[in-house]
Amino acid sequence: MATQHDIALTNALTGIPGPLPPSGVIHVAFPHANRFTIVGNHLAQHDGLSLTAIGIGVYIQSLPAGSQVGIKALAARFAEGETTIAAALRELETHGYLHRTRARLTNGRVVTRTVFCNQPDALLRERAMTPTRVAVPPMRTVEPAAPVSVAQAPVSAAAQAPMPVAAPVPVAAAPMSVAAAPMMTPAVPEPAPVPEEKPPPVRVPSRIAPKPPRRPLPQPRELTPELHRTASALLADLRRHAPELVLSEDDVEELTPGAAAWLERGAHPDAIRRALTTELPQPPKYPAKIVRHRLAVLLPPPLPGAQELAPARRTPVTPFQTCEGCDRAFRSPDPGHCRDCRARYWEAA
Repeated sequence: MATQHDIALTNALTGIPGPLPPSGVIHVAFPHANRFTIVGNHLAQHDGLSLTAIGIGVYIQSLPAGSQVGIKALAARFAEGETTIAAALRELETHGYLHRTRARLTNGRVVTRTVFCNQPDALLRERAMTPTRVAVPPMRTVEPAAPVSVAQAPVSAAAQAPMPVAAPVPVAAAPMSVAAAPMMTPAVPEPAPVPEEKPPPVRVPSRIAPKPPRRPLPQPRELTPELHRTASALLADLRRHAPELVLSEDDVEELTPGAAAWLERGAHPDAIRRALTTELPQPPKYPAKIVRHRLAVLLPPPLPGAQELAPARRTPVTPFQTCEGCDRAFRSPDPGHCRDCRARYWEAA
């Protein structure tokens, strides 16, 4: 099959008129009859987008409306990882090809609305001409029209603008007339109603955003043999109260210091058991991770001592006294004379 393809390609090259370029790519173009997508060179040859972003943009443009184009769906379709695909989608958003917003449904679920625009410059021009329109025009799927000739093709108002057309390249195959190539009627988007008040989009943390570091497992100040035995028995007994929390011996040995820290801080075993078994997710996929998370996050503070629980002592306030000589008010624990009267008394003496 490879030899036949090489022979066919050689015969096609011989049918190209004129001298061939000494280097670079040589196009052998056949007109498409079905399963094709019109992609502008502004996207295919964009100098500000990476090759991955251009490929994903072309792939999204070729999909029908309603297709899943999230990070998970694209990562399952292509060999690139989620980080690479997420970076490519952000590039498309930066250059106006992709628009992603968050919307809340009537049932409270938050979904992502993805809109892909094949010509961002045309959308900007349209917004500049009609500044009151803020909604993105709906994208409609256009079925290919019946084959018509160029002379009889209707020319709409949207098609009157000059557009560059690539010159056809003759090939060795049988010549095909222009009338045999199907043409697509450009779709004029219907004017969308102007919303009076649009609620702000709900911001949801991205799935690829870096997660905060996990809290370390609490450790007791001194893990005595009695404390170790009580904590390990408490963890091994969890499956009696919650059949989902079946821990292995290694899990119990690893989580014992966390339960010992609870016991050291005066927590009752029943209180620890309720904190670890109440409102478990159904079904719990990783019981050891759930127990570790709750031991670290729900750790109670140490019990306060008698000095911390004692009422705060107020600073004693010296009361006011009335001077027996001049009726002046002064502060003193005992009644008597003020400072000036005492000074005059010592001078007279």
